[in-house]
Amino acid sequence: MKVLVFGKTGQVATELARRMPADFQPVFLGRDYADLSDPASCAAAILDGRTELVINAAAWTAVDKAETEEAAAKVVNADAPAAMAGACAKAGIPFLHISTDYVFSGAGDQPFRPGDATGPLGAYGRTKLQGEEAVRASGARHLILRTSWVFSSHGANFVKTMLRLGRERDSLNVVADQHGGPTPAAAIADALITAARAMAAGAEGGTHHFAGAPDTTWADFAREIMAQAGLSCQINGIPTSAYPTPAARPLNSRLDCSALQAAFSVPRPDWRAGLSDVLKELGA
Repeated sequence: MKVLVFGKTGQVATELARRMPADFQPVFLGRDYADLSDPASCAAAILDGRTELVINAAAWTAVDKAETEEAAAKVVNADAPAAMAGACAKAGIPFLHISTDYVFSGAGDQPFRPGDATGPLGAYGRTKLQGEEAVRASGARHLILRTSWVFSSHGANFVKTMLRLGRERDSLNVVADQHGGPTPAAAIADALITAARAMAAGAEGGTHHFAGAPDTTWADFAREIMAQAGLSCQINGIPTSAYPTPAARPLNSRLDCSALQAAFSVPRPDWRAGLSDVLKELGA
């Protein structure tokens, strides 16, 4: 199967490149060929007729920067996926798109289900939600996969930041009142590959959630990183109010992933095992 992937150097795109099965023929497009700030170029790449399925693994993920550059973030997170999905609808091929827990308000303490009301707190979440809405309206057979707290051995992410700081300092203050599921990029790649194979065979997609288990806090995530890496850095839990950022973060990023498991037999990954794999790869 010929698969076109938007994204080349991001965490999920990198893992997709490493994990694609032999019967897939992937082409990964970086900014040099299909820049998401130019949605028409994205659509053109799909409509050249050389692909049977599209995965969008690229996005504007600078959450704080989006607060002052929302228009630019919207082009990448909403207009480009809209163009991609429209092209897939025209070509009659499936479109798989990664979204985020930031489309929710973060209220309450129960896991959000795919059909729950959205309510993004900031520009990043708004633009990602606009992208979702455009994909659904496109008429393409699609899968929207919302995920959270992505980490891997490459790119910029929480695990790598904690390792660096944990080696430099005796203690760190880390937010302890935001709850969610850390998700290995490798597991997201595997979930997308499984869904892609099923959708190529005619399965329906829809909107689904995928996040690591068990749910935890950033502070406890950091403690596990230090423990597995053998670092003595002490983690002090602090409230979100003590760590102000330009963009508000959801306090509750828990995601109910049962629908994905029912539809595609993809269970939630144990993020602690995923962390162990990442640390081994990093030599930590």
